[in-house]
Amino acid sequence: MLTLRVSELRIPAKFTLWLLAFILFTACGSDDGVREEPVTALEPSLAKLPRIEINTLSRVEIPDEPKIDASIRVIEDDAISYEGKIAIEIRGSSSQLFPKKGYGFETRDASNIDLDVSLLGFPEEEDWVLHGPYSDKTLIRNVLIYDLAREMNQYASRTKFVALHINEQSNGVYVFMEKLKRDKGRIDINKLKADENEGEDLTGGYILKIDKSDQEGYTDQNSFSSEFGASLDRTGNPINFLFDYPKVSDITSQQRTYISTYIGDFEAALASDDFADPVRGYAAYVDIDSFVDFFICNELSNNVDGYRISTYMHKDKNEKLKMGPIWDFNIAFGNANYCGGDATDVWAYKFNDRCPDDDLSVPFWWGRLLEDPVFVDRLKGRWSVLRSSILTNTAMLNKVDEYRALLSDSGAVQSNFNTWPTFGIYIWPNAFVGDNYAEEIDYLKNWISDRTIWLDNSINAL
Repeated sequence: MLTLRVSELRIPAKFTLWLLAFILFTACGSDDGVREEPVTALEPSLAKLPRIEINTLSRVEIPDEPKIDASIRVIEDDAISYEGKIAIEIRGSSSQLFPKKGYGFETRDASNIDLDVSLLGFPEEEDWVLHGPYSDKTLIRNVLIYDLAREMNQYASRTKFVALHINEQSNGVYVFMEKLKRDKGRIDINKLKADENEGEDLTGGYILKIDKSDQEGYTDQNSFSSEFGASLDRTGNPINFLFDYPKVSDITSQQRTYISTYIGDFEAALASDDFADPVRGYAAYVDIDSFVDFFICNELSNNVDGYRISTYMHKDKNEKLKMGPIWDFNIAFGNANYCGGDATDVWAYKFNDRCPDDDLSVPFWWGRLLEDPVFVDRLKGRWSVLRSSILTNTAMLNKVDEYRALLSDSGAVQSNFNTWPTFGIYIWPNAFVGDNYAEEIDYLKNWISDRTIWLDNSINAL
């Protein structure tokens, strides 16, 4: 099917004009749409949520780039817990189409130098994210999967629901989050220095991403390509690995060569006839347990972006490659109406079969891993343990109810949807459009229940 690119968003051509018209229509202040500039005053009932107030110092709009100077005030239990300077910008890719923007910001000192601080009880850092759920009308999908991943003993961004104020106007409910980066309290890997270019010093740490490229595209400076791409027979779309840490501006040529060669050797071993051999095969290069947990998170949620977008992996010094942390699940859990994103009875890793024309494909890794009896046994065993503990339906649905109660009882739901009145309106890529918050929550809970039934049977049948 012919597709057009709208701000890096792949959508069918027949829907492109409709989507653009909808965005313009809602941004112009239709009674049935969404205001471009929120004007609803912060309601007193939101006091139960931490409140973040940002003042852009007379700037009317926050740009995509570069960051602009601003001030921040964090209020908890009616008391100011932090106040200081920040630099802030819009963040996100396809989400930038929405009037409710997401933001990234850095905390800074009086001299405008990056400053590590603890906000809302999180470990000290300087880089933070304000995720603004918009197409996810439950407001909770990212929080749910990150909480579950941490309970699985995998690092995932810490989160907290907040009421966001920008220039004395309410922006509704946001999720305050840690930006993924190398740090003792986040992705805890070795700090790789510019002069560490040989021996064991060269072995880590590294962070790579499979993701959309920025405006420059994929270049030899910011990325390298898989020799296999999306399939074992070296056909299909190429898979590109973006350098995340060290930064493109910091990574040396020796470090580029080392990590790209490591990934190439891993893929060659996985593609070989001896791929399941514990010594000559892929297991010599990767931490299998991290791959299993990454697979479970993406399959539990049927993440339509899983494995191919916002996919992080990291390698520490003298250690094997690990998958994760997980990132960006706002259109998971049945919240996407394309490529089987709403289905409860499909494998997320088989995205390429359902949407072979999409530019961003899933690496061949996952189907190949499921041909290895050892990987399958690990997966079955891990799934069984998790399904008897943190991934029981009761445990997961109780989490959903706890989030719902917090947001509803605090008045956050009412305030958010007064500012952004999206109930009963299709917001890309909704598979379900509820008329109220209760219907959105019920859809999510029913979807999770149906999904786990299918996964129980399908994983056991592997």
